[in-house]
Amino acid sequence: MKQAQSLLTKPETVAGLPLLVDSHCHLDLAHYDEDRAAVLQRARAAGVGLVVIPGIDVAQCRGALALAELTPEVYVALGVHPNSSGEFDPATVEELRRLAVHPKVVAIGEIGLDYYWERVTPAQQAVAFQAQLALAAELGLPVIIHNRDASDDVAAILEEWIGSEDFRNSQLATRPFAGVLHAFGGDVALAERAYDWNFLLGIAGPVTFKNARQMHELIPQLQPDRLLIETDAPYLTPHPYRGQRNEPGYVALVAAKLAELSGASVAEVAQRTSQLALEFFGLQEWTQIKSIETQIGSEIV
Repeated sequence: MKQAQSLLTKPETVAGLPLLVDSHCHLDLAHYDEDRAAVLQRARAAGVGLVVIPGIDVAQCRGALALAELTPEVYVALGVHPNSSGEFDPATVEELRRLAVHPKVVAIGEIGLDYYWERVTPAQQAVAFQAQLALAAELGLPVIIHNRDASDDVAAILEEWIGSEDFRNSQLATRPFAGVLHAFGGDVALAERAYDWNFLLGIAGPVTFKNARQMHELIPQLQPDRLLIETDAPYLTPHPYRGQRNEPGYVALVAAKLAELSGASVAEVAQRTSQLALEFFGLQEWTQIKSIETQIGSEIV
């Protein structure tokens, strides 16, 4: 289990929210090179206390870890994105394994399949996906799954993995959750399969779009204790900033829309999703601060 660090001892205003976790944010990308410190400050002011950067390729993972070393609230998932998996080989696995000893590593991801862009053949994507699932079981780390236009194949590979002896004998089988379907855009049937895998569902900015009627109808049908919130920043920017660069602080907008659609208070959504994120990423030491005063300007103690 990773040693949690004190993230926000005296935040600025928290906008009436408990601690928020952005469970999927590409904060290390060049989109933020000119104002990353200001972006982080705005996130803190919005009540965001923890940000997880997902992996895209090995070089990017190294850079994300360097940023995490300098930024207490930033943690990292290691992985090769399906669209970056064209040159994936056994040496890639060895490098990910080597990097995984870093104390800021909390997951394997984002990994999976992407049939939209067609940058890498489905066969090669599957090789990388399965190899990284095997690594996750070996290391006992949960997985962050990318799925775009590939639900049937993603589900088949995950079900084979969940049923494997390697998974059943791994520490991952005893963790609170085995994985999360990032930026979930599936239906109730896929959600129920995810529950059977002991997976969470990541809800991102598109839930705030005015024309996202299917998502608006779906949210009340999902189990609230299986939802994480995320930005996928700089992508998937929520309303009313759609079309602009996304930021981790905008995860508060996702929480607010999720509350509206589910009939819960924003504070309830924030607290529940944050606690789930801490459990998912193996940062249970944070449980002593899960009940944060919701008054503007309150302090984490």
